[in-house]
Amino acid sequence: MSILIDHNTKVLIQGMTGKEGAKAAKAMLEYGTKVLCGVTPGKGGQEVEGKPIFNSLKEANAQFPDITTSAIYVPPFAAKAAVLEAIENNIPTINVIVERIPIRDTAYFLATAREKNIRVIGPSSLGYIAPGIGRIGVVGGPLVQEIFQPGSIGVISRSGGMTNELSWQICKAGMGQSAAVHVGGDLLMGTTYGDLLKLFQEDAQTKAVVIFGEHGGWYEFEVVEMIKNKQFTKPLAVYVGGKFAHLFPEGMTVGHAGAIVERGQSAEEKDRALADAGVMVAARYEDLVTLIQPFA
Repeated sequence: MSILIDHNTKVLIQGMTGKEGAKAAKAMLEYGTKVLCGVTPGKGGQEVEGKPIFNSLKEANAQFPDITTSAIYVPPFAAKAAVLEAIENNIPTINVIVERIPIRDTAYFLATAREKNIRVIGPSSLGYIAPGIGRIGVVGGPLVQEIFQPGSIGVISRSGGMTNELSWQICKAGMGQSAAVHVGGDLLMGTTYGDLLKLFQEDAQTKAVVIFGEHGGWYEFEVVEMIKNKQFTKPLAVYVGGKFAHLFPEGMTVGHAGAIVERGQSAEEKDRALADAGVMVAARYEDLVTLIQPFA
């Protein structure tokens, strides 16, 4: 069992004829993910990695009506239209790798997706993986087999690099992952820590979860409320990056677009709230593996 992806997941790539879209198609296919086709307006009739390209998602859906996931690899200016096209065609899950999308566009398509009960992971998400089952996007890169192994630890991260790093450390410690999800580093998050914890709570394979968070935003406080309300009861270890952020002026972005220094959202304040709720809080990100190991 896993979350977000299984052996029946069928994928379409919007922007598949571009350099990054073609790279993602190759990475997913090599890992065993069922990539059915791609969409690039004006490029219909071409092929990428032996898979057909259509001019529109409507055309693709007509031939492949069982698509479950769209991975979006288009320029930032085209992202809003691409996500809305996937929503209009009732694709249940949409992974958005695109960075630098105007926040107004992101807010609009996330609200539209929520109205139709469609899950968006991202923006700025390298993707997610269920080791041994499949991956969406390029998470793990060419070393995916070394970084990820099937296991019982759920991984959630704001950072794409740390999704890989944490997962690699988990494997080095003799454990594996039930799933690893890069939620993206933008100010607005389509699928939050809380959304994923609900899925991990129901997943029999997952025994414990680690989260790599950061200062800025309120997503860790959502976790606190979930735990207080017993909506998540499995062992949870969290590291919140950005302990240095208090040195910068309020309102300054540090790192990811979502890592904005605001009152009440510092790493220290998040650490205190999480610890008070009974979460295992890591002083260093390396400690996440040590904290969670007894529960694997």
